[in-house]
Amino acid sequence: MDLNSFAIGVDLGQRRDHTAIAVVERDTRDVVMVRHVERVPLGTSYPRVVERVREIALSERLAGRCSVAVDATGVGAPVVEMLRAARLGCEVAAVTITGGERETQTVVGWNVPKRDLIAGVQVLLESGDLRISGGLRELRALTREMVDVRITPRPGRFGGEGVGAERAGEHDDLVLALALGVWKLGRVKGRIGFVGRRLVGVY
Repeated sequence: MDLNSFAIGVDLGQRRDHTAIAVVERDTRDVVMVRHVERVPLGTSYPRVVERVREIALSERLAGRCSVAVDATGVGAPVVEMLRAARLGCEVAAVTITGGERETQTVVGWNVPKRDLIAGVQVLLESGDLRISGGLRELRALTREMVDVRITPRPGRFGGEGVGAERAGEHDDLVLALALGVWKLGRVKGRIGFVGRRLVGVY
């Protein structure tokens, strides 16, 4: 099995948003298994978030076999540096989530369109190559987000697309953490368009 068969996705929240963490594994059949998802309690300091990611990365099952993709958008850049200084024993990729058209690499990390991250999860779901453990504590919340998150065209002069939870007040932090993990595994590459389609097909 690939030495880096696990990936940890970290979607950083702010004062009113949860930080979410997801662990995914690519198995010998090239299927992506969702092994763990969690929402960090509101008000948790970023140093404590770093400690939690370190606990997961250095756990018996993941130590030396994982990589990390962390949301570096907004306040994320200092957290990325804290993670890199935390001796996780693995690569830490900084991902700035954008509304752009294509993925680009910079000297400090990656710029990745949010639609591409979400579409990456969608592709695996539709192909049956994403499996979610029924025993996850946050399974219900993750499933609800998958139902609510979609890519929709924006009306108006400039057009474009909106990506996120369809209903006001809904979250997409667990889906984004999952999408960052999937992206890091490298299962889906390139720009994929799914306008107005929902994330469905949870096993």
